[in-house]
Amino acid sequence: MGVLSPQFGSLIPTAQPVTLNSNYLNFNSGGGNDFAQQYLPEIYEAEVERYGNRTIGGFLRMVGAEMPMMSDQVVWSEQNRLHISYDNCTVQATGGAQTGHRITIANQNGTTVQNVIDVNDTIVVMDPADPAFTVKAIVYAVGAAFVDAQPYTRAAVNDINVARPGCKVFVYGSEFAKGISGTGAGTTSNFNSIEPQLSTFSNKPIIIRDQYSVSGSDTAQIGWVEVATEDGNSGYLWYLKAEGETRLRFEDYLEMAMIEGELASTNAIAASFNAVGLTQFVNQATAGSIGTEGLFAAINNGGNVLSGYAGSLQDFDSVLQLLDSEGAIEENMLFLDRRTELLFDNMLAQQNSYGAGGTSYGVFENSEDMALNLGFSGFRRGSYDFYKTSWKYLNDASLRGGSSNFVNGDNIDGVLVPAGTSTVYDQLLGTNIRRPFLHVRYRASQADDRRMKSWLTGSVGGASNSTLDAMQVNFLSERCLCVQARNNFVLFTA
Repeated sequence: MGVLSPQFGSLIPTAQPVTLNSNYLNFNSGGGNDFAQQYLPEIYEAEVERYGNRTIGGFLRMVGAEMPMMSDQVVWSEQNRLHISYDNCTVQATGGAQTGHRITIANQNGTTVQNVIDVNDTIVVMDPADPAFTVKAIVYAVGAAFVDAQPYTRAAVNDINVARPGCKVFVYGSEFAKGISGTGAGTTSNFNSIEPQLSTFSNKPIIIRDQYSVSGSDTAQIGWVEVATEDGNSGYLWYLKAEGETRLRFEDYLEMAMIEGELASTNAIAASFNAVGLTQFVNQATAGSIGTEGLFAAINNGGNVLSGYAGSLQDFDSVLQLLDSEGAIEENMLFLDRRTELLFDNMLAQQNSYGAGGTSYGVFENSEDMALNLGFSGFRRGSYDFYKTSWKYLNDASLRGGSSNFVNGDNIDGVLVPAGTSTVYDQLLGTNIRRPFLHVRYRASQADDRRMKSWLTGSVGGASNSTLDAMQVNFLSERCLCVQARNNFVLFTA
């Protein structure tokens, strides 16, 4: 067989189409003959979705709503409790068995507050640390921060001459003698007019921004990739694949910022923003003017926290007792990480045992021939309905989820959200509307809607508003979260 001359490197042709050392090139050899390769690699043009759906949005769309506003701050008021009650009161015996008790009124933080209990009111005094101590008494004298009351019964209890702190006092009625009229101690009541005190809450929106940029040269370097995106679209994308992912990531930021947001808690912290070089906040250097209050912060500041839930029915019943003492909203939603969700499944499976070994078969007929179902999407306990779902945000390894050893990355295990609504007056609509307790407010007016803005800048890709040799895709939103009736929310922590 003749030999081709001249030979190009080590590439020697053969008369038969067979693979030999002399005519096969290693793709990774880096030699000078790569331009003449006969055997190119098999390239998959479609992306492999190794992480499935990578977005975490959807939580706020499930439990809330989005509504416009036109101000730098949103303020709302919430009702306080109807009945007169004081916690952390101190009961001090004033002498013998028939001389009554003086009760110092204090709030839950131990700070003296205004007393609105009146003469001739009948009260119940309880000591949470000593359930045996429960006294019913009638008030015969009052002060700005105390009441003097004479018990109806239990004279032996009245002989206690040491302070009893941490007591609870509430009014259950009143009693007057016949023909009471005029003035004088024990003969008349002041009949205090009790004005309702509203609890006022507020939040402020933050501006969230992101940008994707591609140069004019890169737009001419075409490389198609077949993709299936998280928003349900599929097909071929060029350089705009990165823009699509930037948009998806920004949409997740809109929800994550509402969940994780924090307000600057003190003036010193707010001032430090400017001190470290964040001079753009120089005019906002006061507490509460930088940042925004997210879901977790709101529940920690006025809501309820259940720490160390271990999956027992007794632990969960404590949540029901809490709901009874608050709004008693019948329907609630549980958004949990995987570990806590399995704890709930195990707890419910133990209450529904059937067959040998306590195994629950099937969904409806409990047949051994049916598929074993150990998952529960909802349940009823007491007078409450709970709907349970896995919250992807708490499971994603790049966010609050677990790492490779399947240990939770943070101490947030889940959240209980009430499925209630409140009636408020909407300034834009000019009417009363019903809003869910959890909803988002975004800045909008006739001139500009800042719910989710996107625009192009540069001189590439259809933009022609600057001399920049690139296409910039800009994203912006201005919004905040309103957590109303936060006393009905429960945060599960490790």
